[in-house]
Amino acid sequence: MKEIVLVIGGCRSGKSRFAVDYARGYKSKFFVATCEALDEEMKKRVKKHQEDRGPGWTTVEAPLELPDAIARCGAEADVILVDCLTLWISNMILKGKTEEDVMSRTDELLKSIQEIDSAVILVSNEVGTGIVPENPMARMFRDVAGMVNQKVAACADKVVWMVAGIPVEVKG
Repeated sequence: MKEIVLVIGGCRSGKSRFAVDYARGYKSKFFVATCEALDEEMKKRVKKHQEDRGPGWTTVEAPLELPDAIARCGAEADVILVDCLTLWISNMILKGKTEEDVMSRTDELLKSIQEIDSAVILVSNEVGTGIVPENPMARMFRDVAGMVNQKVAACADKVVWMVAGIPVEVKG
């Protein structure tokens, strides 16, 4: 059954673990990674994520072209897990994309999700509950991430907020 699930929470709240566990019952599983492992520390994190997922996953890297990756995977996948939207947003901002560009790409993402038959689980960070960042790029990131999260949550069938490893169903 097709469903769209947003798993949101703070850093180290258990979002990825919950999302992977949620997807385990599906047969054909695709993991769409938005992370670019540009340094040794990030490479170790990626390897740990892969080990935690275990076998049975097809991994697709999509640091920028997330809507296209969803469309491609949708033909074969029973479930697509996207981890994570905030890295995707960060990647676009670091490539010089404007708020309008990111929101337009978000509309394309949601359209691609609606056009496939696969279930989709999207992981994102809640970044708006902390202090106001001290620089314009960080404030833009926080604001855009909040707007993207709102758009995705609006189209999701289910929204789960992770708090200290505990899933709290917000919508569904």
